[in-house]
Amino acid sequence: MATQIITLIGVLVGALTSFLATAAAERAKFRREMTTRWDERKLDTYIEYVSCIKEIQRAAMEAGRAREQDKDASGALAEMESSENRRSILFEAFVLLSDERAATAAHAVNQRTWDLLRAARDQSSGVPALRAIPLVETLNVLHEAARSDLAIARG
Repeated sequence: MATQIITLIGVLVGALTSFLATAAAERAKFRREMTTRWDERKLDTYIEYVSCIKEIQRAAMEAGRAREQDKDASGALAEMESSENRRSILFEAFVLLSDERAATAAHAVNQRTWDLLRAARDQSSGVPALRAIPLVETLNVLHEAARSDLAIARG
């Protein structure tokens, strides 16, 4: 009888150990899958946001060039405003998905973008006034923060 109890306890311990090991492995697998899923979404959002900033910058410069050549800048300004509306929406997703460093960098990019928008809307602003806004520098800081958040090594 004692050997049967010892055998039963051994089977129960083995089953419990097997269950706990399988549960831990499944939990780790689930976490890896969720991390991968969110990292993919994060990367897509980062790319869309930065692309939108670049569209705003390109349209603003186009408006500045048009003014310098005494041409109509309304088409470029309309494109710039459309991209700004999209940027505003993308920013919300950016902040929800990013870490604190990337979100802070994105806030700085927003500030420079708003400076660029204000200057581009000013009828007297040409390309030199628009180039004076340090948007590229703040984008470089954002790129670095995004790479860090996504654990993308450089080199």
